[in-house]
Amino acid sequence: MALLFTLSMPNNNAWNGKWSGEGRFYGVVRNLGQSKKAKERQREILEKGYFHYNFGDGWAASIDVTEVTGSDITKARRRSQGFCGYEWMIDCIIHHLKIHPDLKGGGRL
Repeated sequence: MALLFTLSMPNNNAWNGKWSGEGRFYGVVRNLGQSKKAKERQREILEKGYFHYNFGDGWAASIDVTEVTGSDITKARRRSQGFCGYEWMIDCIIHHLKIHPDLKGGGRL
């Protein structure tokens, strides 16, 4: 099993009210492994399924997490336009089950 992290910007402070990446697919597939600990973390992430981060300037990011297998993994990787430099958010979710800028380097709150 692998996890698909999908990025969107539901709130933005752009002059026209639209994110320049709107309508594009930003997704990253991560496989956390087969260990008991990895499977437990995957379950915890999938139970929550949605993570939100407010930048504090009118912009906010959201990350939806779903389970993907087989050909869906390949399709997601092929379609993705990257993750706009926000891969650190995925790392925060995997390690801490939340997004927080102080955790970018794997730090602890």
